[in-house]
Amino acid sequence: MKKLGAVLSLLLIIAAIYYSFYGLTPHYKGDETAPASEFSVDRALRPLSEISKKPHYLGSEGHEEVRRILISELRKLGLEPHIQKGFSLNPESKTLDKPINIVARLKGSEDGKALLLLSHYDSALVPSFGASDAGSGVVTILESVRAYLASRQLPKNDIIILFSDAEEIGLDGAKLFVNEHPWAKNVGLVLNFEARGSSGPSNMILETNGGNAKLVKEFIAANPDFPVASSLMYSVYKMLPNDTDSTIFREDGDIPSFFFAFIDSHFNYHTANDTFYNLSRNSLAHQGSYLLPLLHYFADADLSNLKAETDDVYVNLPLVKMVSYPFSWILPMLILAALLFLFLIFYGFHKRKLNGKMIALGFVPLLLSLIICGIVGVFGWKLILALYPQYFEIQQGFTYNGHWYITFFVFLSLAITFAIYKKFTNKFNEPSYYVAPLLFWLLINVAVFIFLKGAAFFIIPVFFALLSFFVMLRQERPNLLAMALLAAPSLFLFAPLIQFFPVGLGLKMLVISCVFTVLLFGLLWPVFGYYKMKGLLSTVCLLLAILFFGIAHSKSDFSEEGRKPNSLVYYKDADADKTYWLTYDKEIDEWTRQYLGENPEDASKILGDVAYNKYGTKFSFANAAPQKTIPDFEVILKADTLVENLRKVKFIIVPKRKVNKIDLYAENTEFQSLIFNGKEMPASRISEDYRGTRNSALINYYVSENDSLKVQFSVAGEAPVTFKVMEYSFDLMDDAQFNITKRPDYTMPKPFVITDAVAVKRTFSVDSLRVKVIDTFQTNL
Repeated sequence: MKKLGAVLSLLLIIAAIYYSFYGLTPHYKGDETAPASEFSVDRALRPLSEISKKPHYLGSEGHEEVRRILISELRKLGLEPHIQKGFSLNPESKTLDKPINIVARLKGSEDGKALLLLSHYDSALVPSFGASDAGSGVVTILESVRAYLASRQLPKNDIIILFSDAEEIGLDGAKLFVNEHPWAKNVGLVLNFEARGSSGPSNMILETNGGNAKLVKEFIAANPDFPVASSLMYSVYKMLPNDTDSTIFREDGDIPSFFFAFIDSHFNYHTANDTFYNLSRNSLAHQGSYLLPLLHYFADADLSNLKAETDDVYVNLPLVKMVSYPFSWILPMLILAALLFLFLIFYGFHKRKLNGKMIALGFVPLLLSLIICGIVGVFGWKLILALYPQYFEIQQGFTYNGHWYITFFVFLSLAITFAIYKKFTNKFNEPSYYVAPLLFWLLINVAVFIFLKGAAFFIIPVFFALLSFFVMLRQERPNLLAMALLAAPSLFLFAPLIQFFPVGLGLKMLVISCVFTVLLFGLLWPVFGYYKMKGLLSTVCLLLAILFFGIAHSKSDFSEEGRKPNSLVYYKDADADKTYWLTYDKEIDEWTRQYLGENPEDASKILGDVAYNKYGTKFSFANAAPQKTIPDFEVILKADTLVENLRKVKFIIVPKRKVNKIDLYAENTEFQSLIFNGKEMPASRISEDYRGTRNSALINYYVSENDSLKVQFSVAGEAPVTFKVMEYSFDLMDDAQFNITKRPDYTMPKPFVITDAVAVKRTFSVDSLRVKVIDTFQTNL
């Protein structure tokens, strides 16, 4: 019976871990015949198949086509969409562009604050098809509004639909709407739908300038079926080099948001693999499971009273869906847990179930397991990168076989921990050995209280652990099934986190998975401690770890499903009259070798500033390239005056070819003012860093509708002012004079950098422009 109880408890633990993942999302089975008033994945997929047929970044041909499709879809719903267009400048990202927002409104029966449904319709600048990011969000809104209208309900609040533009560039469409659209002043709440991958559960994250207490309570009241949300997630989100349109609504408009994003299969993010077929149907269903109930609820809720002075801890759990309580409870709960812990220690000594020597000895296996598994996590991943250098090409930090590596490290950590505990533990001292993990978890919660209050729900499993400790002190051998049930909250909360950190922050965070595995093992000691088969379990876990590493190895090469990102840029230095092939790649492959040769040069010796990119990636290799005919841009001086030692200059950069981006640089110049296309750049914001990555440009101008870059500036005195222009067109693959061969099927354009582009660098001084104007004037005379 004891063996049966042990086996059943282990099966229950495995089942709980499985359900902790499986129960997070709905599961798509085909729903084309769903009632008209319900969200249907199949119906949402119809417009998505059209939206995601081709890349549709700002200024591309596909961009205009997607806009036409979305306007048509909104009209099918009986709405009257309109366009908001204008230049938008984001001082933080230094981006300037002309977003074209699509806006529509469903009129409510009352005059309260409006509910805004938000997603962006532009795709990433690398040729990404944008099916997940954020085509999934766009069609979630279209299908949810259709289902809402089919229910024949009339909302009390106005419902505004905003398909923003230029989100991928610098959140510029949202900035244009919040700061210049008259409807923005009446928005009370934003529901924003995003993606940072192509699969996984959709996480709800809050954006608010004040406390979150009322927003959390309203979200719980709306009662979505599959909430995946915790106050920890927003803390992690703020650590990432990511913002969303919700950030603009919060910062510029003081408007709170719920935003929803799935982040798994991060390797597809912003790549040519972000396709209709790679989008998880479960993830799309999850987005719909949020929006439709929230739409019904917030269409009639009071949106003028969502601010709060206080914050809540909140987390999702099976059956109860969401648990929340005020931050003010954190310290009392921690003190209560500590007092219960001390009481149980005294109680255990009184009952002669605890032994001081054994308690001290219990710290040895826990500390050894944490140290060894932590070292395995840190250096194990570094060793894997040394064995598989091709992984460096995946800038997101999560490889195509990343989930197999997570599983490998988890089972390896379990194998180590079981082996260590088998070596150091003695029979009949199981309660004494539980003191160490309980103390560790209490200390973790102390650290959480001081540094990361959003993770304060970590105390919940500790209370269940203390109850298990009490049972251990009361019974010679507790019922292991009952102990496994008491451990279920720990599994439900922490098993997904073991995967979440490397998925959300990259595989470099596998060390957290290893450490968390040991800490979770510690909480499960009331079950594992009574197993006689620790050695066997260690061996089984080791064999499984070897198996999963073997699977990861078999999937380590690039393939048509998991394609190698590579890059190629044709670069012309117009000042030196030299041309080069450039790449960001760490390893030259068969395609780039055609242009870079067998022994390319170090690119850092050829050019200085590189266009800003998310991960600060620089060109790696260069090779001389043949000269091609590339029309030079024109610089037209419009004004150059000096009044009271303040020099004011206006000039225009006019491209003579179809360009997509113009970066403007200036060296050693203190500007008093800077204005680009009528938008002022605050002089105080001209820093070189954005999200921790170098951006030394004055402005990154993304060109659409063949616009020019109009520059106005003022400086003190008559000191010479010299500018450098980097002009990019994203047409290298299509320009007939280059005749670039097609990529192999196992490769794709590298994301987050400018690639497949023709780049031209040229410097000019304002004084030379003035001389040119004078010469032209004299010649005309």
